[in-house]
Amino acid sequence: MKDSPLVALALRATGFLERYLPDAFVFALGATGLSLLAGWLWTGTSAATLLDGWGKGFFSLLGFTLQMSLIIILGHVVASAPPIDRLLRRLAGLAQTPQAGVTLVALLAMLSSWINWGFSLTFSAMLARATARRFADRGQPIDYRALAAASFLGLGSIWAQGLSGSAALQMATANALPPGLHGQGIPLSQTIFLWQSFVSVAVEIVVVTTLFWLIAPRESTAVTAASLGIDLHDPPPSPVEPSSLRPGERPEHSPWLSVMFVAIATSYLTHSLLGAPSRLEAINLNTINLALLTLGTALHRTPARLQRAFAQATPAVWGVILQFPLYGGIAGVLASAHLNEQIAGLFVGAASQATLPPLVALYSLLLGIFVPSGGSKWLIEAPYVLDAASRLHVHAGWMVAVYDLGEALANLIQPFWMLPVLGIFGLRARDVMGYTVITFVVLLPVVLLLTYGLGLTLSR
Repeated sequence: MKDSPLVALALRATGFLERYLPDAFVFALGATGLSLLAGWLWTGTSAATLLDGWGKGFFSLLGFTLQMSLIIILGHVVASAPPIDRLLRRLAGLAQTPQAGVTLVALLAMLSSWINWGFSLTFSAMLARATARRFADRGQPIDYRALAAASFLGLGSIWAQGLSGSAALQMATANALPPGLHGQGIPLSQTIFLWQSFVSVAVEIVVVTTLFWLIAPRESTAVTAASLGIDLHDPPPSPVEPSSLRPGERPEHSPWLSVMFVAIATSYLTHSLLGAPSRLEAINLNTINLALLTLGTALHRTPARLQRAFAQATPAVWGVILQFPLYGGIAGVLASAHLNEQIAGLFVGAASQATLPPLVALYSLLLGIFVPSGGSKWLIEAPYVLDAASRLHVHAGWMVAVYDLGEALANLIQPFWMLPVLGIFGLRARDVMGYTVITFVVLLPVVLLLTYGLGLTLSR
């Protein structure tokens, strides 16, 4: 059967980017040079000041880097547990055609990213691999690149409107706010739990799911994992015989220490939820990571299995560890040259009460290309964005939401957050970005219309 024009377009875009797109690390290096050049030429900041800002910012995100790395690792730990693995196999069996398989991965990637983006990254990638393996075992070709792209769509659409959205969580966490925002916290009920946020999430899910149903390659043009030289069958873990364990090794293979940890952590999390003025205020990056670790410990049962899952997940974060300092340096340059104020001024100066939300979404998208971290970037930009919202009488919580919507779009054309997923697939950004770029082109006008139209329903 002949491919539809949309499928042909996706295949041409993927082929073009496979040939010409550089590696994600090159993006980070190029953005570093561009930010220094812009600070010098646009704002007239001296080279000494720019370099000082870059150097001070270089390691400024170490704490945040560890939090983000833990989200990725713990997501992998939970998703790789035997009960979740069995669930993945069942889910992969629901799709009867390659087109349905790609679409199912896209839909579940978005739904799981609303719960937690770190879990979604790994869960969706492992679901995509399980789907590819299922079709390979049945002798049906399914496009491995399209599956990989579909597994990333949660990070490129609705994740920041969900329970792990960095900006919303920071505004709801008093000690996560910079000095200029002390006392200006915004509860989650006024950001991600606005009905307007739920509507934007629902619309994006429908649009993206429909798009991937239309652009998923058919069997005749599918590029399979086998054709790319990728083995989909992981070796099973070696069983451990209790009689072969030395006395010092037995606690590692016993569930009792894990049970103790789960009981302690669950008690603390319950106490935090019950003791918080609002249940939603207890949800932040640290409690999410602790909850994931607690769930992973319970699912893997013994310390030895948990450690093995951690060891298998750790390679997925090397790109974060390598590149995050560069983005910290870029953030330092933006701050030292006051480039963020200059860019914000361009957008805010052209805004009215009605147009500020879509312009801020565009602003967040632009900066997200240079600093692909919603949390660290929001800390820099929040004072300017919220001040503009106050002056123009725009709902502050909606400003956080639209900022997050723009931030998510940047992930479709900035390959940084694809690194953990691509490590699991054994692919490069250029292999999947044909699909994500098409998604970006379709989703951008949808998001701008949503931020504008839904913003009109809110008052300060």
